[in-house]
Amino acid sequence: MNVPFLDLKAHHDPLRAEITAAINEVIDQNAFAGGPFVTKFEEDFAKYCKTKHALGVANGTDALWFALLGYGVGPGDEVITVPNSFIATAEAISFCGATPVFVDIDPKTYTMNPALIEAAITPKTKAIIPVHLYGQTADMDPIMEIARRRGLKVIEDACQAHGALYKGRPAGSIGDAGAFSFYPGKNLGAWGEAGGITTNDSALNDRMKTLRDHGQEKKYFHSVVGWNGRMDGIQGAVLKVKLKTLEKGNEARRAHAKRYTELLSGLDIVLPTVADYSVPVFHLFVIRAKNRDAIIAEMSKRGVSCLIHYPKPIHLQKAYDFLGLKPGSFPVTESTSADLLSLPMYPELTDQQLETVVRELRAVLGSQ
Repeated sequence: MNVPFLDLKAHHDPLRAEITAAINEVIDQNAFAGGPFVTKFEEDFAKYCKTKHALGVANGTDALWFALLGYGVGPGDEVITVPNSFIATAEAISFCGATPVFVDIDPKTYTMNPALIEAAITPKTKAIIPVHLYGQTADMDPIMEIARRRGLKVIEDACQAHGALYKGRPAGSIGDAGAFSFYPGKNLGAWGEAGGITTNDSALNDRMKTLRDHGQEKKYFHSVVGWNGRMDGIQGAVLKVKLKTLEKGNEARRAHAKRYTELLSGLDIVLPTVADYSVPVFHLFVIRAKNRDAIIAEMSKRGVSCLIHYPKPIHLQKAYDFLGLKPGSFPVTESTSADLLSLPMYPELTDQQLETVVRELRAVLGSQ
């Protein structure tokens, strides 16, 4: 049996008729760029995240960027984040003209280690971006305490954490703002590129709304230099339909994670750690294993698709050579990046498929 890493066809087929009807409504109203369908999704998503506002934008990178710009982050400023994320986290900082300053991660949760933040703060620091990696939130209380005491803004990178909880509070509702990606493979994915920002700060929401629409507060009157970061009407309509199934999908992911953990216990691998403060949504199910690359190659031969998130930390990417950071700068991140691998994970994963993954992984590990 072949097991794909992700099966979007299985995910979308049950929703196809409802989504097609929603898209037809957009076509009938010619509401393609922003408009009422985006507004309706924003209202639903804000309610889901328990925030005053949600703003639809073109992608998750724009979500991070507009939140930073909305708080005035610019040239000469520094923003603290982690090096074990997708590069978009750092890109958004760079697009502001600011400099990313990295801190290492907790070795069990793979999220920002709050104990390392104070040492990274300088007079240039303006914000902190904790990343809720793989669908589990960072430890937000100590991060928020430091930020409030030092006068810093906190923007949650929740691009992999739609519906995750921190001490009962939804991701995206804890910091000053939360950034989400609705890339098709995410727990809540559009039919193309899309992103969103959540916040309880009405003034920030107004600034970001202006920024995403070429800096205009009303048509053809531009108060600032902005960007074309609007969400498409079709994506708003699709996301409004799919949001209704998000909780069910997240529950299925948690059930799969529990089953994986039960069946893989006792092997020479490191299974995910669920922090006591967290209810994760398992965007990814990530293990650590020796000879990771050989395992992935052998699993592929056996029809099971596994991936790596992320093989090279941001601080060692050529794009960030100018920071002057070398191997050894962030030892926990570098250690984990060498042996992390992601197993197939999506709501529609069947028991038979999951058991096939486990059987083949046991066989591969046993042959090493």
